[in-house]
Amino acid sequence: MRTISILAKRELRAYFYSPIAYAVIFMFLFIAGYFFFAAMDRYTYASFEMSRMAQVAGPQQLTIAQFVVTPLFGNMSVVMLLMTPLVAMRLFSEEKKAGSIELLFTWPATDFQIALGKYLAGLAVMVVMLAATAPFIGFLWLHTAPPWGSLLCGYLGLGLQAAAFLALGLFVSTLTENQIISATISFGALLIFWIGGWTVAGKTDMFSQIVAYLSIMEHFNNLARGILDSRDVIYFLSFTIFFLFLTLRSLEAEKIGG
Repeated sequence: MRTISILAKRELRAYFYSPIAYAVIFMFLFIAGYFFFAAMDRYTYASFEMSRMAQVAGPQQLTIAQFVVTPLFGNMSVVMLLMTPLVAMRLFSEEKKAGSIELLFTWPATDFQIALGKYLAGLAVMVVMLAATAPFIGFLWLHTAPPWGSLLCGYLGLGLQAAAFLALGLFVSTLTENQIISATISFGALLIFWIGGWTVAGKTDMFSQIVAYLSIMEHFNNLARGILDSRDVIYFLSFTIFFLFLTLRSLEAEKIGG
């Protein structure tokens, strides 16, 4: 664990000594903040209209979970789809371009320790990015009773999604020394996993069911709606472990090829 900790701290310093982490976190918060306050504005307007119409049509239910929280998490997940490749692109690509990958392999550390140290550093950046949205929850708390169950499920979904996205990005970064190519391939691959369910919507054959199951959006949407299903959690954990496994195999091939 000490070796992993040293590698993770080394990588974290590299993130925060450069503008990458600050730029990604700022843009994520800026866009997510816009979506949050836009949703709150719509909710306020809809609440006013419903209270006005209640005198004619009777009382109607308008929940902040359905009107604000679920759409917010859905929008944040899309922003994360764009931002995660930017966090992951440098993890191994920069080492390869600088020629320090060979030096890294001479460390008294296994491939697993190297990969996990870099992965945890990237994941820490993602956690900071999500934690920085806490003022949104504080704002809800000041003005209404927050739907804690939906919020916890939504943040769990975002955390699992961040872990899965980053694992794929880590693997792709082992394949090229160009960070732009790494980010582009990562985004394209994630987008395929994201929209896969759209292409088979309404189809019931086995292939379509497999594609639908592999769709990230299908599993995230349940968590965003406040539905905690162990199958969705298992999917994200399996996705993460699979691409971490591919990362280790890629590092082994790099050593042999080098």
